[in-house]
Amino acid sequence: MDPSELSYPDRIPFVHKSRALVYEGAMNERPDPFSPETLKADPFLHLAGRLVPGGHVLPVRVYYEDTDFSGIVYHANYLKFMERARSDHLRLIGVVQGELFGEALAEAPGFAFVVRSMELQFVRPARIDDVLEVHTSPVEVAGASITLAQKVKRGEELLVEGKVKVAFVAQGRARRIPDALRAAMKLALEQAPQL
Repeated sequence: MDPSELSYPDRIPFVHKSRALVYEGAMNERPDPFSPETLKADPFLHLAGRLVPGGHVLPVRVYYEDTDFSGIVYHANYLKFMERARSDHLRLIGVVQGELFGEALAEAPGFAFVVRSMELQFVRPARIDDVLEVHTSPVEVAGASITLAQKVKRGEELLVEGKVKVAFVAQGRARRIPDALRAAMKLALEQAPQL
């Protein structure tokens, strides 16, 4: 499809127009990170990876600080890579996190997003200087939680696979996810096949 035929999801209040280009039936590659409108909104958007059919991909290079004494990636650092990918996935579907937090505070004072559960399978190690890709795909958008599938790959080789459930809580209790975030995530889930 020609990018000029794309439209923005106007019904989602905190979706930044320069960040989310969505058309019927599929999710487009991320907007041109060098367009004047996008650069004005976020001159570093090109660092956020890319949207792909089924979700988002974030490239990550392994540095010395990511490894343990044996030279392989320390297992807890995969969690950092996956957290960055989840945040950048939101960024590229147009979720402006500052505006989201403002809306959430109005709907549920004392709110927080918490990792409710996480399942991980460590298949193969990564090493210093490897370039990895963290694939993120929405699986379910429920009342108070969002479930995402994530894979860390080196080329086509699977290194780590996981499923993460993020819950919205306020004052120590589960609460309904703010409508704007629910709408953005449901749109991402509905418009792209799973990875």
